[in-house]
Amino acid sequence: MEVPPVDKTSKDIRGLDVQSKVDRSNGRCEIRSDVKTDIEYLCEAVPELSKFFHIVDKIGEGTFSTVYLAEAQMTSGAKEKFALKHLIPTSHPVRIAAELQCLTMAGGKENVMGVTYCFRKDDHVVFVMPYLEHQAFVDVLGSMSFEEVRRYMFHLLKALAHVHRFGIIHRDIKPSNFLYNRRLKKYALVDFGLAQGAPDTQIELLKVLKKKPPQQEGCSAGKPAAPGGNKAPHRTAPPTDPTGPHSSTKPPAKRALSLARTKPHKESMAVNPAQRSVFGERNLNSLNPSEGAVVKVTLVKPTRVEDVAARRMVLPRRRPMPAGAPASSSSKPKASSLGHGLTCSCYTTDRVCNVCLSRKQQVAPRAGTPGFRAPEVLMKCPSQGTEIDMWSAGVILLSLLSGRYPFFKASDDLVALAQIMTIRGSRETIQAAKKFGKAVLCSRDLPAQDLRTLCETLRGTRPCKGGAVPDKPPVPLNVAPDSKEDPGLSGSPPKQHRLQDDARRSRASTTDPAAAAEEDPADRKGWDRVPDEAYDLLDKLLDLNPATRITAAKALQHPLFKDLRAP
Repeated sequence: MEVPPVDKTSKDIRGLDVQSKVDRSNGRCEIRSDVKTDIEYLCEAVPELSKFFHIVDKIGEGTFSTVYLAEAQMTSGAKEKFALKHLIPTSHPVRIAAELQCLTMAGGKENVMGVTYCFRKDDHVVFVMPYLEHQAFVDVLGSMSFEEVRRYMFHLLKALAHVHRFGIIHRDIKPSNFLYNRRLKKYALVDFGLAQGAPDTQIELLKVLKKKPPQQEGCSAGKPAAPGGNKAPHRTAPPTDPTGPHSSTKPPAKRALSLARTKPHKESMAVNPAQRSVFGERNLNSLNPSEGAVVKVTLVKPTRVEDVAARRMVLPRRRPMPAGAPASSSSKPKASSLGHGLTCSCYTTDRVCNVCLSRKQQVAPRAGTPGFRAPEVLMKCPSQGTEIDMWSAGVILLSLLSGRYPFFKASDDLVALAQIMTIRGSRETIQAAKKFGKAVLCSRDLPAQDLRTLCETLRGTRPCKGGAVPDKPPVPLNVAPDSKEDPGLSGSPPKQHRLQDDARRSRASTTDPAAAAEEDPADRKGWDRVPDEAYDLLDKLLDLNPATRITAAKALQHPLFKDLRAP
């Protein structure tokens, strides 16, 4: 397939005035010296940019790209803002071209960000996109009404339905990749750097990537997600594999392709209950009967029927028996105990034998942001489709309804799976895993929680037994009660957040009935009358089985959005 050239070297590009630059002495605050150095480096790397744009500031930075805010003087005399996305020089050309093709074919409509221009100089590529002024998700979560949440989800699903029609799997759906302008009520889905092609994809270059053998992508197993909303997972890629996001031999540390402005430690400093993670805190767990218990989850690789004679079976060393201990035949695995066609005895146990350790490692795509990965991604299911984007949309809706962001926060995939089990149930997760050929063991039976009860309790709108509202949010089962880590309780909560005020008024109402009567219903912003349709949609989005999980097109037809759909 012939790829159109991505560099623009003409002296006049679609109304941009080459001769006129934005006045630098317009009273703007002085930028940091390190940012100024980066801007100078970009202008030297791609000299053509300085003919058309005045780069104002750096608004996003990561391993694979850096995003700058720029202004251009149009031929009409008006000034227009743009976002310049500078991809790292080590990015693979096929990956860059695939992202550009996604932006040009699917972008520019249906709440999907498009691309306006593209510049290339040697190995430096810059995407020029319209700039959408937006608010950080963590800043608006506490003050959003239910009606605002409903419209937010409708437009997110509208964008997903559009890209899925092109056979594009976004793979990195999260709030910082769905820009939201609250004043203008505008939305934009951004960042197709990790996009993959579905079997019916219309993006030719995604077909090229799909033909390559799948590679391990994603965050390092032992490292949590970055606290910043626009920071994404750690991941590595072979230097010669175009399916990876870049071809550097050095494992990338961080990635941020969002256009959101970088605010260091923004979410880690936000200690309001509306912005604390449900998982990873040391608090009383009022939603689960066993407080502080540790859940152990084991992902068992189902043993395939193989030719036993063709492989060497390595048996573990026999441990010496203690002196005086009676010999027992139960210490040896009986041949009759092995299932039909199995080549080892560790199937559905909490250990892995040498036979299974000698097998080839399971390989499946796992690119994405921790906390938003679907169960089939966590279990290394090789067959993944657009359903993984729908799960991520469900996690966003879960944060919106509960007022907690990030909702899931785990150090590795098994801990993330255990956190999902505390919400959706262990038996349900095990049954869903069997559907796509995986076996999961859990040390305890975790019942599925009612989503309405969960969200209303976390938001502080549902009284506990006796009419009291919990002062502290529940803690996950995988956090011990004597843990010294308490990331969500440091500092003093800001007074301007609405959810804290709502919780304070609810606690006051238990002792002063007159205070509850004087409370203005408008202050509740509709959270006291959330319809059942909202939790029904949440349940369908968080379906553990990807085969039955709701699609974006069907989600738009959900009764929750009956008055938002065009006639």
